[in-house]
Amino acid sequence: MTRIQRLAVVLAFALAALLVEGRAEAADKAVIDARVEAALVDLRQLAPGMPQLLEEAAGVLVMPRITKGGFVVAGQYGEGALIVDGEKVAYYSLAAGSLGLQAGVETFSQALLFMTPEALAAFRAAKGWKAGAGTEVTVLQQGFDIGASTNVTNRPVIAVVFGQNGLLAGASVEGAKYTRLER
Repeated sequence: MTRIQRLAVVLAFALAALLVEGRAEAADKAVIDARVEAALVDLRQLAPGMPQLLEEAAGVLVMPRITKGGFVVAGQYGEGALIVDGEKVAYYSLAAGSLGLQAGVETFSQALLFMTPEALAAFRAAKGWKAGAGTEVTVLQQGFDIGASTNVTNRPVIAVVFGQNGLLAGASVEGAKYTRLER
């Protein structure tokens, strides 16, 4: 990694830290729970077949509000909950940085559907899970058709990005790191 690339990564993560709405006053459990429940309602209504896909998942990580922003160097941050058998079992943060032609700010929601017990166990065992690092992740953007391809539903992890608001295109899970929070 060149010196410029290292500097860009450091700046991206610094920007991600700045994006956190009151990081020192991170959302408490009740606030995260309420946001997760509202996001689940939206998620179930995204596409026909989504409620069934959620039922089939071994676990679902719901990140109800991720904020992404930047100019050339961008960062993103959000907090959410892991749901297994209908219960919130743990809380996680997401942080990511990127470098490229980008400018603006946006918020969006994301859900990671762990379709196999093995994928869920690997996520829960990781000290800091990175999307795409050794795990095949399929990303669905808002407006997708679940029934269009069985290749989608046969993946170990399905990421759904929805509820985009703002002026920065390109919400994704690439380079995102998920870390367990104590709540």
